[in-house]
Order: sequence, then C-alpha cells, then structure tokens
Amino acid sequence: MVLTFTGTMSATEAGREEVRSMLVGALGCNLAWGLVDGVMYVITSIAMRGRGNVLLRELKASADKTAGHRMIADVLPERIAQTVDADDLERIRGRLIALPAPPAKTRVLREDLLGAAGVFLLVFLSTFPVTIPFMIVSNARHALRISNAIALVMLFLLGHTLAKSTGGSPWRFGGAMLLLGGILVAIIVALGG
Repeated sequence: MVLTFTGTMSATEAGREEVRSMLVGALGCNLAWGLVDGVMYVITSIAMRGRGNVLLRELKASADKTAGHRMIADVLPERIAQTVDADDLERIRGRLIALPAPPAKTRVLREDLLGAAGVFLLVFLSTFPVTIPFMIVSNARHALRISNAIALVMLFLLGHTLAKSTGGSPWRFGGAMLLLGGILVAIIVALGG
C-alpha cells in the first residue's frame, strides 16, 4: 500500500510538503486498511465458529451414521480425509455427539478482539520501515529508492518466513518474493514513480 503512495510521488520534483502529504496519505491508508482487516478477522472468526456450531448441531440431530461420517469427512482437509476410514469417522462422530450442545448464538470472544488488534498492528506497523527514509533523508529521490529497497528486503523476509512455515525452500521462496517485488517496483518506476 505504501508503495502505491510512494510510486505516485514524482521524486524528482517532490518538495518537503509533497513528501509530508505522501507520508500522511500512506499512514492514513494503512490505518484504514488495518482497521478493515481487523474487522474482517473478527467476522471470519465468528463465521468459522458459527459454521462449526451449525455442523455440530446437524451431526447431533442426524441418526444416520453414513451421513454423519460424510459431514465430518467434508470438513477435514482433503489429505487427512483420505487417511481416515469408517471406524475412525465413527470414533470422531461419537466424541462429537458426546460434546455439550453448542451455544445458540455465536458471540465475539476476547480472542477474536485480540486477534483483530494483532492484525491491525501488523498492517499498520508494516508501514513504518518504508516511510522512515522520507523522514530522515532530505533528497526525495534518494529517500524513494531507499524506501523501495526496504520494501524489497521486507518482501524477501516475508517469503523466507512463509516458506519455513509451509515446508518450502526459504531462500528460493524469499528470492521469488524479492523478484516479484523488484518487478513491481520496476513497473512503478517505469510508470513515473
């Protein structure tokens, strides 16, 4: 998002006031998107928990074992669903049926709000590293290029971390994110950013 703002600024002609306006716009945009993403996190959490409650009620109401097995298998990740047999599904069904009835209404939980706050902070605070050059470097063109470099490093680190958690090659995925970011920065520069 910040790259969008920095890319629209003509670095060769930008004065301090233009840089200040760009910074305010970038921070305001990330503040707004942080809020939107936080709210969407809460909505998603409620929807997922609510869907689980509906499925549990349907499972408890169904006397048909085969239908119950199908309900359970349908919510399992495909790889896991392929490894369970009818006996496994029946054990799971029995344990789920033994659970207390789910609440009639799905409410916002403290964990939802904490998660939303975390999402908000992540989105909003991710703005700062790429805006710092504009605060400390007086030449707008140099600040823009330093900001772009910081954004590229952040993309590499993001790809590196994501690959670690998904079983991919951290260096390869980090490099791919760096290449993608480099292409995007080059396009923005070519379009006048």
